[in-house]
Amino acid sequence: MIYYKMEMLPEGSLKYQGVIDDSIRFIQENQLKDIQYWKLFIKQFKLGNVDDQKLSWRGEYWGKMMRGASLTYIYTQDNELYDIIEKSVRDMLETQDDLGRFSTYSVEKEFNEWDMWCRKYVMLGMFYFLDICRDGELKSRIVEAMTRHADYIISKIGPSEDGKLPITKTSIIWKALNSSSILEPFVRLYVITGYERYLDFSRHIIDCGFIDGFNIIEACLENRLMPFEFPVTKAYEMMSCFEGLLWYYRVTGEKKYLDAAENFARNVEKSDITVIGSAGCTHELFDNSKVNQFNPDFTGIMQETCVTVTWIKLCQLLFQVTGKKEYLDYIEKSVYNALLGAVNTEKKSRDNSIPWFDSYSPLRMGVRGEKIGGYQKIDDTYYGCCMAIAAAGTALAALSSVYRTEDGFYFAQYITGSIKTTTPKGRNIVFDVVSSYPFAGIVKVEINM
Repeated sequence: MIYYKMEMLPEGSLKYQGVIDDSIRFIQENQLKDIQYWKLFIKQFKLGNVDDQKLSWRGEYWGKMMRGASLTYIYTQDNELYDIIEKSVRDMLETQDDLGRFSTYSVEKEFNEWDMWCRKYVMLGMFYFLDICRDGELKSRIVEAMTRHADYIISKIGPSEDGKLPITKTSIIWKALNSSSILEPFVRLYVITGYERYLDFSRHIIDCGFIDGFNIIEACLENRLMPFEFPVTKAYEMMSCFEGLLWYYRVTGEKKYLDAAENFARNVEKSDITVIGSAGCTHELFDNSKVNQFNPDFTGIMQETCVTVTWIKLCQLLFQVTGKKEYLDYIEKSVYNALLGAVNTEKKSRDNSIPWFDSYSPLRMGVRGEKIGGYQKIDDTYYGCCMAIAAAGTALAALSSVYRTEDGFYFAQYITGSIKTTTPKGRNIVFDVVSSYPFAGIVKVEINM
């Protein structure tokens, strides 16, 4: 395993003040502690076929929210939040069917459109909770459940010469780019269990090149096309695939996959990241936004919050792996503009509910909360993809601020507050920070051993 050059600090190390801390706690109290939605998300899996009719994505919400809630807990150490999400994990484990599946698709409709995508998010939600789980027995239950969940998938999906359905044939949406993003949790499961079959399945996804009929990984290695020139240009899903590719690199050490991920990220920044640190002026698509952000003709939805958060996550992973400062610059722009600008601090309601995040960030005059991205009806309410993912972004805004290295610490952002941790040699250390950033450039850091 290739270890991170830059490690995030242990949970509870950061106590900040200001706009980032305010946003995290605002989301924690208003969104993440709203038990009714955790119950509704679980209900979708208990019913077992709610996404059959339209082959949709209600099954993604639980895992997205669990990831964001787990990251938020690492920062806030709020016991009430922990109790809520631990209860939800236990409830989710009870929805696993006799075949080992966690799915909102029936067996008759499975492996269509967004099914693999939703199964991915169940795995990711569980793995992020594992990082904070206090109960050893519950950890074992989670790993066992995820093993059964994954084993069912690989019994059906894989190389056609093995009599299986290739990953790129499990969805016609975006040529199965959405399905291929299940790469990350499978590599994570290999890391946890050591079972070679999960690495074999990961290789199958990589060999397929992420989409049907075109190899995106090879295109990034050749480095001749920009992402907006690929046959599929769906930004969020594509970046998710490259997060998985970076995990695969960490496990195998095959440098070409790191090269592909770096080429991809640099080209995204070069061609599509706008002045607010998001991408996609044509809905949620890579579209040469670096240029198109100045085109006044298009006034529809743009700059999806799912894209913003996934860009932050991809850049953070690249920084941890490489230690290259450029990725922190990308994160900073996104956090202080597109991300924090999407937090619905005014509590503006839509359809008798409050979406705690805007799904889109218009670059010109527009109506806030114009549309709910990934909208799905759930009983007498609704939810959306951006609403579910964004808590991970606000949490990472703080968690990505300071890192520990082999010989010291690396400050990525300067946020007023206190950082209490240990040095690489195990000595206690406290950083007290007073900062006017980003409103002005004055920063004072006091170090106490």
